[in-house]
Amino acid sequence: MRALTWQGREKVSVEDVPDPRIQLPTDAVIRITSSAICGSDLHLYSVLGPFLESGDVLGHEPMGVVEEVGSEVTSLRPGDRVVVPFVIACGSCWMCGQGLHSQCETTQVREHGKGASLFGYTKLYGQVPGGQAEYLRVPFADVGPVVVPDDGEPDERYLYLSDVVPTAWQAVEYAQVPPGGTVVVLGLGPIGQLSARIARHRGAEQVIGVDLVPERLEMARRHGVTTMDLRGVDDVAAAVRELTNGRGADSVIDAVGMEAHGSPVAKGVQAGAGMLPDALARPLFTKAGIDRLAALHAAIDIVRRGGTISLSGVYGGAQDPMPMLDLFDKQVNLRMGQANVHRWIDDVLPLVSDSADPLGVLDLRTHRLSLEDAAHGYDIFQRKDDGAIKVVLDPAMPSARTGAR
Repeated sequence: MRALTWQGREKVSVEDVPDPRIQLPTDAVIRITSSAICGSDLHLYSVLGPFLESGDVLGHEPMGVVEEVGSEVTSLRPGDRVVVPFVIACGSCWMCGQGLHSQCETTQVREHGKGASLFGYTKLYGQVPGGQAEYLRVPFADVGPVVVPDDGEPDERYLYLSDVVPTAWQAVEYAQVPPGGTVVVLGLGPIGQLSARIARHRGAEQVIGVDLVPERLEMARRHGVTTMDLRGVDDVAAAVRELTNGRGADSVIDAVGMEAHGSPVAKGVQAGAGMLPDALARPLFTKAGIDRLAALHAAIDIVRRGGTISLSGVYGGAQDPMPMLDLFDKQVNLRMGQANVHRWIDDVLPLVSDSADPLGVLDLRTHRLSLEDAAHGYDIFQRKDDGAIKVVLDPAMPSARTGAR
């Protein structure tokens, strides 16, 4: 089959790889019809190379049609249209029973001291082949895949159940926005866009979205979000306090993580580490404080005393410096973590299935490209070029680019 593979720092290519097959009686094989590029895929593309090997298949936001199921799978059958959550969870261990599927004790990557295995996401999370491919093997097929209607609706109606919608739902849940309260969303990429919309849907009176990319700001405004353009604001925290009786926001959602702008030194360290031999680079990534913390520091400044910060943006350093005095003095609540996708499906499936589209899931994808053009998709998404906010790959679509297979 054809699949997008990692080949080196900022180098991916679509190659022929072995077809996935049923390995355990609880497996299924899915024919992929759509697979989105996630912001965290850019970390693999640019930063986390020391934990990848040439040929690793990327992608963790897939959906498609069931081709084959193992002998013990009872909830799926060939022909079912399904979305596949990016977290691989057994559904029956103690952690899964607590709704913490991203900490599944059955698929946990103990070798690296990490939580549950993830599709298409480095040795740290199991090195499981991902879904930016023609086919995908899905373990624990009775637990993960979500059957959605084969109703003629575009994949984008349901695709974001794999990651974006439940991740944003958890970000808002963790933000603990009080009824009628104010929440600031830092970063208006896909997660930030949906976090802002979900916060409004769940009753936040004032939702302020902060970014500097014009297309992102315009998309947020279409959904009733008050936007703040970083290019014209010298002090975001002061501007937020002006809108909140001088207190600051009740809640802040950091949907940026280590992709924050404005930290050239840390960016240089990340880039340099990416050029080192893996044996030298891995300790630097895991032990040194190399994350760009601009967004987190802004969140601490913006949130009111006694407020809550919810981190959905990914941070990678193990020893990043934290302003503990400010956190303690302001009595800030801080919640974070990989999304427990399975836990939130019952909450979000009715919303994405609603023909009224209350979360605007049909207004998120900006580019639908052939799988063969995936390298171009990564490039424009990373550079925020051509208005790229959400890129979806289609294995059945012919390539539009010269030289692609």
